[in-house]
Amino acid sequence: MASRLPGNRPPGNPPPSNRPSSNRPRRTLLAALVAASVAVPVSSAARPAAVPAPVPAAAALAPLRDATHDTLAERYAVNRDGIRAAERMAAGHGDRKRAAALRGMADPARQFLTFDGRNGGRSAEVFGDLSRAERIAVLVPGSDTGLDRYERFRAGAAALRRELGGDRAAVVAWLGYRTPPAVSLTALTPGRAQDAAPELRRFVRELHAAVPAARVSLLCHSYGSVVCAAAAPGLDVADIVLHGSPGTGADSAGRLDTRATVWAGRGADDWIADVPHVRLRLPFATVGFGTDPVSGEFGARPFDAGGGGHSDYLKPGSVSLRNIARIVNGRALKAPRA
Repeated sequence: MASRLPGNRPPGNPPPSNRPSSNRPRRTLLAALVAASVAVPVSSAARPAAVPAPVPAAAALAPLRDATHDTLAERYAVNRDGIRAAERMAAGHGDRKRAAALRGMADPARQFLTFDGRNGGRSAEVFGDLSRAERIAVLVPGSDTGLDRYERFRAGAAALRRELGGDRAAVVAWLGYRTPPAVSLTALTPGRAQDAAPELRRFVRELHAAVPAARVSLLCHSYGSVVCAAAAPGLDVADIVLHGSPGTGADSAGRLDTRATVWAGRGADDWIADVPHVRLRLPFATVGFGTDPVSGEFGARPFDAGGGGHSDYLKPGSVSLRNIARIVNGRALKAPRA
C-alpha cells in the first residue's frame, strides 16, 4: 500500500517526541529494572504453568482444513468441552483464579479454534464469522499474557472487531506461545520468540488453507513483535503491524525477509520508548532487540498511534485502534489537513 494514514510522516521522518523531561527519572528506573531482570530471576514466573490441565482431544489438535459454518461449530464445541475439563482440573487443584478464567472462556457464545490448558495455556479465540471472512487480523500478544490475564487481550480483540465493521472481517486472538514475564531476562532475549515462530507460521498456513481468499494481517504487540519478526521470513501475510515494540532483533524492516508491508507505531505515552534499543551479546544470552522500529533507520511505514500508553493500542475510540483497523481493511487514506 502506497498511502499513508492520518497523521503519518513519510518514512525516515518519525514524529518528534512530545514526552516531558520529567520522564528522565522513569528512564533511569526502567534501566535499573532491566539490569535487575538480568541478575535476579522472577520467582513467581513459573506458577501459571504449574496448574494441571488435561490433554486436548485429538479433534482439537487436528489441522484446520476448511472453515465452513458446520466445521467451525464442531471445532468450537470440542474446544469448549476441553476448556470445561481444564476448569474442573484447575478447581480440583485449588486454583480458583484459573478456574474462574476458564469458566468465562467456556461461555457458549465464545469461539475457540484451539485450546490447550497445559504449561500455562495456549489458545486461539475467533471474533466474527471466520467462514465468511475476507480480512483476518491475527493478534500476537506480548509479555505477561496468559489464561490468568487474558481479559485485556480479549477486550482488545473484541474492540478491533467492532472497529473493522461489516460482516466480512474476523479477528483471532492468538495466544499460541508461553509469553515471558515482563520483568525478567526472558523478556529481554529472543528465546521464547524463536520457540513461538514455528507455531505462528503453522497457524497462519492453516488459516490460509481454511480461508484461502482472506487477506491476513499480523498485529504484533510488545514482545509479540519479536515473535512476528522471527516468523516473518516467507510468511504469507499482507501486513505486519508492530505496535509498542521494544525492537524485533532485526536491524531493519528489510532484514525481516518478508513481502508484507511492515508498519510501526508507538503511543506518545508508551514507556517502551525508554527501553534502550540495543542488542548485547553476552556469554549466556543475547539481550535486547536492536533498532527502534519507529525510527527512520528501521524503515517501517509509520502510522499515527496517538497519545496512549503501552496497553492502549486497541482501546475503544483511540487513534491507534482506528488506524490499525484501517491497515487491516487495506484502506488507502489521505493525510488530514494541517
